[in-house]
Amino acid sequence: MAEIGLFPLELVLLPSERVPLHIFEDRYKELIAECLEGGDEFGLIFETAEQLAEIGTLTRVLEVIHTFDDGRMNVLVEGHGRFRLVYETEVRSYRTGEIEPLEDDDEAPTDPEIDEALALFRRLVEIAEAGEIEEPSEGTALSFQLASKVDFGHELKQELLELRSERQRLVRLAELLEKAVAGLTREREVRDRASGNGKVTPH
Repeated sequence: MAEIGLFPLELVLLPSERVPLHIFEDRYKELIAECLEGGDEFGLIFETAEQLAEIGTLTRVLEVIHTFDDGRMNVLVEGHGRFRLVYETEVRSYRTGEIEPLEDDDEAPTDPEIDEALALFRRLVEIAEAGEIEEPSEGTALSFQLASKVDFGHELKQELLELRSERQRLVRLAELLEKAVAGLTREREVRDRASGNGKVTPH
């Protein structure tokens, strides 16, 4: 096991996903400064008012976007591997914990399952008129790469983060993408009918 700094947020970061963070609390300014100095990762982990998740994401600071006069920072971070929080520790001003890596099992998706997920993702991009979105690359699980480009909400992203096989994730992701495609298609049909004559025909 290893001990790392924890950054609990009401946010889920998937491996390969990049997000900006605004760092304003002194304890987390200290954590980020130490990560920058040593090139270390910290653990970003989903927390709500009710509970702290057990599974989080090892996170690296890619860039300091802006530093304010009072020490606050806007930084760009990227998710990497996953971890399971074994227990929290109290050794620093910021929260810390003993963690262990969370690895996938060997259950790989079939080619048809991969093709279906990719087709649904591309269809969603087309319907949403999202423009150019970078195609998946090698090195990170396809499920995480696709899911990081769609706003499914924190709970569903945490569900995907916790699944232990790429096949399980990709099959679940295809279900979520199919629902998103259906929902956006209905919205577009309503919008198009409404713009045509000002009336919507219910079904």
